[in-house]
Amino acid sequence: MHEISLVQGLFTQLHSLAQEHRKSRVLTVTMEIGPLSGVVIDSFQFGFDVLSADDKLIRGAQLLVICPPATYRCCGCNATTEAEVRPEACPRCGETLLSPEGGDDLILQQVEME
Repeated sequence: MHEISLVQGLFTQLHSLAQEHRKSRVLTVTMEIGPLSGVVIDSFQFGFDVLSADDKLIRGAQLLVICPPATYRCCGCNATTEAEVRPEACPRCGETLLSPEGGDDLILQQVEME
């Protein structure tokens, strides 16, 4: 489960931010996880919950996950459409060859600390 290593990397980043801003506790962490990122959100949440229990800085913090839709560009008419799951065909022209754009992000959007 690579989500555990992703959470460990997030915790390293949170520790750096807390040290830089002289904070002692993380209250809320907001992450953007794209549908094409390869991250299983439930596994990421589980890893966050398990690892934060043993981390004084992050213990009790709330993880908020935003999962925006991916954008798909039609190779026929160049139209774009947003969807959480790859569409079968372009809604504009019916072309079945669609290219994903974005949706593979894993971004730390916001951290609330005290």
